[in-house]
Amino acid sequence: MKRIVLLPGDGIGPEVMNEARKVLNVIDQRFALELDIIDAAIGGDAIDRYGTPLPEETLNLCLNSAAVLLGAVGGPRWDHLPAEQRPETGGLLALRKALNLYANIRPIEVFTELRSISPLTDVRWNGGVDLVTVRELSSGIYYGQPRQLSSDEAVDTMRYKRVEIERIARLAFELARERRRRVTSVDKANVLACSKLWRQVVGDVARSYPDVELRHMYIDNAAMQLILSPHQFDVILTENMFGDILSDETAALAGSVGMLPSASLGDRVNLYEPAGGSAPDIAGQGIANPLAQILSVALLLEHSLAAREAASAVRSAVRHALHLGYRPADVAGEWTPVSTSEAGDAVVACLQGEELADRSEAQYPLHYVFSGFADPV
Repeated sequence: MKRIVLLPGDGIGPEVMNEARKVLNVIDQRFALELDIIDAAIGGDAIDRYGTPLPEETLNLCLNSAAVLLGAVGGPRWDHLPAEQRPETGGLLALRKALNLYANIRPIEVFTELRSISPLTDVRWNGGVDLVTVRELSSGIYYGQPRQLSSDEAVDTMRYKRVEIERIARLAFELARERRRRVTSVDKANVLACSKLWRQVVGDVARSYPDVELRHMYIDNAAMQLILSPHQFDVILTENMFGDILSDETAALAGSVGMLPSASLGDRVNLYEPAGGSAPDIAGQGIANPLAQILSVALLLEHSLAAREAASAVRSAVRHALHLGYRPADVAGEWTPVSTSEAGDAVVACLQGEELADRSEAQYPLHYVFSGFADPV
């Protein structure tokens, strides 16, 4: 049996996780994966139930699993707590550290069915967008020491070691070999010492991948090119802070962060989660988009279980559900949106080969306004 730990968490996390669970159950049966699916508490939910954002039982389950699927953590209810006790830092960031997750993989494919809600013009569409951001996750300015703050001065330290750059670069080149064999390494080597080392090490690693094209790009130009000509990118490789910024910029190209899955990869156990946050303002209303959570299942199947056919089936089911007009509120456009559970049920029906009514044959007025997702961690 392969243990998969589900961490629904806070806000809309439990709602979207319910739909991912449906998909996992169907995939397990269809492809005979022999999954052992277990729920555990994290974040604010764990604080309320156990007094800590990352209970020891949860951590042990995660450390001894094949993969971890996370919903979302955090919300205003716990903002008064000290930083180390809050859902984000004491829960999610502590789990990332315990699992030694050093790479964040965020693919973005702008579905043709959702082209109308993408900000890309026809000129800049140019065949669509299909790229992956590979972000170093465990070092850089978010973790460097010393760090201090006073009323007169603040200090943050960006620090990288060669070995940290080598391992993330190798991952990016291996991923590029499975795609279109192009890596764009993003840095600020004209200013920052860390970026000078980054560019040197990435160049050294590239010599082991002569079949993959490497180009270097400064962060400011990369941010601009993602808007002007996103189709030029295949795999974007970059450090922690730049990756945080660029991966959220790519989210805008898809029209909604509610469509974007992510994978955080480590030495053994990987963590999968939607790119969006807990969205407490819409929690419990049944309007959250579960498709990023479901697409995170596809990443889990691909990277942790080596079940590529199952992963492809999930992505195809999502695309078919969208094609038939089963669109959650944030990607509905002019269509009447479906609820969270209706969107999940549509994907499940497509996976099972069931017939679905084609909602795309007629348009309906939007009957409520979607408020959006909270900032991700």
